[in-house]
Amino acid sequence: MIPATMATQHPDNAGPPYWERDSDGFVSTGEEIEECLSAFRDLGCQEFMWDWEGKHVDEAVVDKLFHAHLAFFKKRQLGRDVFLTFRIPNIWHERGYSLARAMMGIHTAESFARDLGLHTPPLFEVILPMTKKASDIITIQRTFSRLSRFTSRLFREPCHFHYLNVLPLLEGVDDLLSAPRLLERYLVLHRREFGKKPSSLRLHIARSDPALNAGLVPAVVAGKVALHHYYRFGRRHNIAIYPALGAGTLPFRGGLSPLRINDFIREYGGVRTVYIQSAFRYDFPLPTVIRAIQRLNRELPRTEPPHYSHAQIATAAQLCRQFTAPYRRTVEAIAPMVNRVAQHVPSRRERKLHIGLFGYSRTMGKVRLPRAIPFTAALYSLGVPPELIGTGRGLRLWGRANSGVETYYRNFRRDLVLAGRSLNKDNLARLSALHRGWRAVADDVAAIESFLGLELGPKTRADEVHHTLTTDVLRNWSTGAEVADLIIQSGKIRHSLG
Repeated sequence: MIPATMATQHPDNAGPPYWERDSDGFVSTGEEIEECLSAFRDLGCQEFMWDWEGKHVDEAVVDKLFHAHLAFFKKRQLGRDVFLTFRIPNIWHERGYSLARAMMGIHTAESFARDLGLHTPPLFEVILPMTKKASDIITIQRTFSRLSRFTSRLFREPCHFHYLNVLPLLEGVDDLLSAPRLLERYLVLHRREFGKKPSSLRLHIARSDPALNAGLVPAVVAGKVALHHYYRFGRRHNIAIYPALGAGTLPFRGGLSPLRINDFIREYGGVRTVYIQSAFRYDFPLPTVIRAIQRLNRELPRTEPPHYSHAQIATAAQLCRQFTAPYRRTVEAIAPMVNRVAQHVPSRRERKLHIGLFGYSRTMGKVRLPRAIPFTAALYSLGVPPELIGTGRGLRLWGRANSGVETYYRNFRRDLVLAGRSLNKDNLARLSALHRGWRAVADDVAAIESFLGLELGPKTRADEVHHTLTTDVLRNWSTGAEVADLIIQSGKIRHSLG
């Protein structure tokens, strides 16, 4: 079974979880065990991501799930009926303290499940974020194999489990566009290390970080091209391919919302697993969420992947370059202010500090950026949706038939219209008076309005309330007043913090 819906711990929810007693919206490490169970039992998610990347984590997750809910997991076996998948830290970016603990947790979970008479192994896959090289995937697999055999000898126990599936998560536009090189090299190394090719691959595509680093259009286009590459590689080598997509609720981070399942399936045919992030689960009515998850579970396995010609792939790479350039120029210019506003975005998880030994931050050129969620939250809360940045100038630079972008990005117009409803033109005018970087965004808006043939801005009563809140955010922030509660209120209206 390939799970279609993977609940994750991405901290993008504006409102509190439906199960939370204190209703503060913050999900502590201690609450994540019950959150995991609820995702399986109450929502119908088929998989849960346990995130070791840049955050604090309960290492005894399997022990606690089995001890507290053994009856549930006897009926729905972990590793057979429902799945728990660790996202491990990338040791080439973050010190490897957590990796060793995660690997021991996977190894000991197998022994514990065996002693309880449950399905084994309960955990058998990990997600490797920011995968850059095929050798990194092999290094993780080799390390686990050696650890498993060593602990077997050390504790004089049989070695039942020593091969770990590593699911590469590609997070850069260039990495996605050049995915075949990594996959072909991985196949060579895998045969050399294990004497055979992998029977299947679950290949993950990021949506947030490509958008953060290159803008909306390159993130979507590169992801669609990667889908084509993944399936072509699978056909060539007779390897089953099961792509996964890490999409958030807002268009900038993926556009996967309980209210937009039709649009998502239309856009991302061929995706077999989607991330069901916190905003999806907690910022919409519970019955709507459950129905959406049921539909994804039912329909994702049957969707058809995209197919592009060699000429279309070359054009896609050129398109990504054209749209990336104006986006990056502007984000580098406005980054200091965005960083300061992002500091007021309320925390939703127990993140580690992104400094020194404990983690990492995102960078662009000479500036440091927040992570994708607070970046998106800061801009939306100022009334300047990041979907618009660089997009208008990209359209002008592209200078081709309007259908050019939509060859790859089917929901392009719909996403721009939706994001544009959160635009606060008054705020943008005030910001433009402060820095030329914001004036470039105003130029984007004019070009997008010309492309769409309509004016961006609020369309509904809820949009008007959001407009008022973003006006208050900029005014309060400019005077040093508190803005965190205003950011939360605006996030509840747009159904996501960021």
